[in-house]
Amino acid sequence: MTRPLRIAMTETVNAYGPMPADLAGLAQLAPRLDEIRTANVEHHLKLLRVAAGAGAQVVGLGELFTGPYFALARDPLWFGLAEDAHTGATVTALRSLARELSLVLVAPIYELDSASGERFNTAVIIESDGSVAGLYRKNHIPHGANERAGFHEDFYYGAGQGELGNGAANVSSNPFFPVFETSVGKLAVAICYDRHFSGVMATLAGQGAELVFSPAVTFGEQSRRLWGMEFAVDAARHGLFIAGSNRRGIEPPFDVEYFGDSHVVGPDGRLSTVDVHPDLVVCDVDLDSLAAGVSSGWHLALDARPPIYGATDTPT
Repeated sequence: MTRPLRIAMTETVNAYGPMPADLAGLAQLAPRLDEIRTANVEHHLKLLRVAAGAGAQVVGLGELFTGPYFALARDPLWFGLAEDAHTGATVTALRSLARELSLVLVAPIYELDSASGERFNTAVIIESDGSVAGLYRKNHIPHGANERAGFHEDFYYGAGQGELGNGAANVSSNPFFPVFETSVGKLAVAICYDRHFSGVMATLAGQGAELVFSPAVTFGEQSRRLWGMEFAVDAARHGLFIAGSNRRGIEPPFDVEYFGDSHVVGPDGRLSTVDVHPDLVVCDVDLDSLAAGVSSGWHLALDARPPIYGATDTPT
């Protein structure tokens, strides 16, 4: 028996055109945040139609896809881009299109929690009937710099605290790392910096995940070197398909180039892509192949000897 699945991911940059030429001009964008969000949502809605037309059943959008990657500097201007993960304009539009096209979506947005007033980097999992299956809030928040630029995510949002519950679609017993039973399989999310922590993929696999989306905005030599290595090792060790997406290109006025290289990797290595659109990466997987295990003959979960090996119950 096979369970074939066509996966798509977006690989693009900010679609809002009239960005200022330098950082000093960012202040003029304050009254245009809705325009920035709308431009990016409309760009992605078009890509979703292309993906669905090419047979994709599940699509992962990029980290914080509704605007430029603003965490390269500290500017409260961008607080206004945050929105509700259930009733905001972005999720409302995506839910409607998911229902129309029968797509499962993983949509990472800048979330404003209407109850607490707190902000999060949040992936909204939308079922093919347009319902919200649940949310995942990024657990590890980076703050630092590499040879290309600084990143100041802790200025804009906090880490998830395992507070969501996540409803009937969540089959995980770990409050920090939900796994969602969807119409295409058991999906999970590890956003960008989450991928570097050794317990994350082990935990998700241990909670039943078959396919993990890892949307990222990443740049720099060390990140580029590890980008393919980490996913490949985790997929082989833990019996997963991992779909890693990254922006590709430069977003004015920030002089940082994102290297792209979005791809899907499984226990037996990187999957080939289907040529559909320059801003889409499309791959075919067979989720039932996970049951056969890898060709190495290893039985890592069976042969592991705690406490040397084991998933943690809290973020590493």
